[in-house]
Amino acid sequence: MCLRSGHAQTLFLQANGSQDAYTLINDKLVEFDGNAFETSDCSHRDFGPHITQVYDAILRKHVFRFHIHRDEDTDRCVKFDRQRTEIKVYAKSPDWMKATEQSSFAYKWKFKVDQKFQPSKKFTHFFQLKGVGGVYGTPLLTLTARKAPKGQPAKLELRHATHAKASKIRVAKLQPFLETWLQVNVEATFGSKGKLVIQIKSMNDNHTLLYYESNSLNMWKQDADFIRPKWGIYRSLRDKKSLRDEVIDFADIEIKVKSAMGN
Repeated sequence: MCLRSGHAQTLFLQANGSQDAYTLINDKLVEFDGNAFETSDCSHRDFGPHITQVYDAILRKHVFRFHIHRDEDTDRCVKFDRQRTEIKVYAKSPDWMKATEQSSFAYKWKFKVDQKFQPSKKFTHFFQLKGVGGVYGTPLLTLTARKAPKGQPAKLELRHATHAKASKIRVAKLQPFLETWLQVNVEATFGSKGKLVIQIKSMNDNHTLLYYESNSLNMWKQDADFIRPKWGIYRSLRDKKSLRDEVIDFADIEIKVKSAMGN
């Protein structure tokens, strides 16, 4: 469903339990023929689709379940030192979903990570704002889980990168984010003098677990064609022994363009 009102356009992506998950995703995120999902189905055919739907008793509705398997999965049978199960806005998505300089967007979603979730010392991304084209391939923004040095608790990092190297702009202990539905709200104005607000709340008690706000953050990638969101799990295998098979649930994904080209 796309709602239009002046410059405001909104997309809601919700599981329904009756349609194939990939069909639902493509119906919302693809304008022409293509796939808005990146999975390891090609390297793990015995498992079948790596994005499915399950009924969630807490939300009382169907949600998307993202599966990833340590030993069988790859990155689309293209790269083998990492693996991913993600959905994305991309070149074949409607143009209004692609963030350009001076545009403002709001992104909202719910997700839940298992209590026994195991990150590695390398990256495990749950969300990315990533440039398409441009000089640097490093994501502009990520929510990244990471195993800490021995004796320290695992972390959830909010990472930001305008060039090749990312820096941590917020860090929190990972444990409070596990085994609870999380509501994530992101507001971003894109450009070299950009703005960012991100809030993650536990839906168990409405407590804010992570908050970041800046009115003077570089929110652009040099020479990028556009910035797009990605949801799911994307992780390195370079610390494979720390990992295990995982499922991550997502629900109520929303993209809203608040203003285009500074309007």
